[in-house]
Amino acid sequence: MMDRVIAHIKDSDFVVTSVKKSVTKSHAPAPFTTSSMQQDAINKLNLSSKQVMACAQELYEGVALGDEGKVALVTYIRSDSVRVSDEARVNAKAYIEKRFGAEYYPAKPNIYKSKGDNVQDAHEAIRPTHFERTPESVKPYLSASNYKLYKLIYERFLASQMAEATYNSVSAEIEANDCQFKVTGKTPKFAGYTAIYMESKAVKDDEEKEVKLPKLIKGDKLNLLQLLPEQKFTKPSPRYTESSLIKAMEEDGIGRPATYAPTLTILTTRKYVEKEGKFLKPTELGMNVTDLLQKYFSSIINVDFTAKMEDDLDKVANEKLEWHDLIRSFYDKFLPQLKSANLDNSSQSLKPQPVVSDVKCEKCGAYMVYREGRYGKFLACPNYPKCKNIKSLAEPAKAVAKCPKCGKQVFMRKSKKGKIFYACEDSENCKFMSWDLPLDEKCPKCDCYLVQKETKNKIIKRCSNPDCDYMQMTDKPKVEEPDTTSGENGENNE
Repeated sequence: MMDRVIAHIKDSDFVVTSVKKSVTKSHAPAPFTTSSMQQDAINKLNLSSKQVMACAQELYEGVALGDEGKVALVTYIRSDSVRVSDEARVNAKAYIEKRFGAEYYPAKPNIYKSKGDNVQDAHEAIRPTHFERTPESVKPYLSASNYKLYKLIYERFLASQMAEATYNSVSAEIEANDCQFKVTGKTPKFAGYTAIYMESKAVKDDEEKEVKLPKLIKGDKLNLLQLLPEQKFTKPSPRYTESSLIKAMEEDGIGRPATYAPTLTILTTRKYVEKEGKFLKPTELGMNVTDLLQKYFSSIINVDFTAKMEDDLDKVANEKLEWHDLIRSFYDKFLPQLKSANLDNSSQSLKPQPVVSDVKCEKCGAYMVYREGRYGKFLACPNYPKCKNIKSLAEPAKAVAKCPKCGKQVFMRKSKKGKIFYACEDSENCKFMSWDLPLDEKCPKCDCYLVQKETKNKIIKRCSNPDCDYMQMTDKPKVEEPDTTSGENGENNE
């Protein structure tokens, strides 16, 4: 079919039959709530939800700013509201007009409405406490992650108060031998809020990506440069990322601003899910637990129950419902389900069966199985506790130098926390260990052996004797990239 279409149009004239021009607008995004802050920071800063909240907590509790002392840089970080105080709005207007110009502030202030029926609105949106404390001015006092998050919060809030962005949009229709093609594109007309902030968006399919079109006039004949036929299939929904899972939880009314990050942390620490790149993948243990919970607690383990419970707890907080009545109605249904589950022995098989390896235990002859501990995977004898033999799956250590104490080989190893160190192969009789690589070179000052460490741009040799100050520093050799831009005789080819 595709080949017939290509043959039908490849030698035809491609004629522009319609050109429509319009001005489209993009409204500024609302200021951050806890959920939207986590989603944007996860997508843009490559942090986990737990890391985002840790950084945000430090910004809220206060940072030492030199002579100013400890200063809170952002407002309360656990908020589901997009409400902005009048004072903050007035201050933002003055700052925007001063920095960008009066045209960058809208004719009417941007007022946002919180989404969802269970929004508590106890705190205003997350914003900087003072606009004169720009990200660059406080950068020397912040860690890299805290600076990036503060910059994101600062720019998002300013953007939320700015004028909308406008674009010149073009839609053109092209005909070739009775076949219709359509292409759209847009170019910026007025930056508006995008002068300081760009929203993070999910990856789009190729056909959805915006393109910049050349000037097109109805009746133009276009030259065919290339035909690129492509077959596409309906794709299944992608796995959740931390960002998209938080968004789904918020949309379904599951959790509160204070519980999004801890919920995701529990899923990973209990090994119900594991990460594949940015995506969350359920483990066998996680699926087993889910099956068991749905078997006995189906009335509880569902989105509707969780959302209703959140709503009922709000009613308790607002004194519209007695907590005794709420708890009693819950336990009247829950206790019989719990008793039934306790009588079932299937919970003993929740843990996935270990995978058998092709490695035999040299102590008892059984084929060893893969286990996972605190510091990663290892091989273990299946006859535990009768046989306690285990084997590391780590790469074999590399001999990198001679031991300065006994002359045997020094191996490069990794600590349990992943830090590299150097130790003598004869660990029972020789206790040599160093965080720096020992060299077969003597110190010109005290005759002790030298050690070497590397930074990003430097190679540093120093004496191993802590009382000796000898040190030699050299630049790392630069790797020259081949010049692929020049043609013959060194001249550029056009």
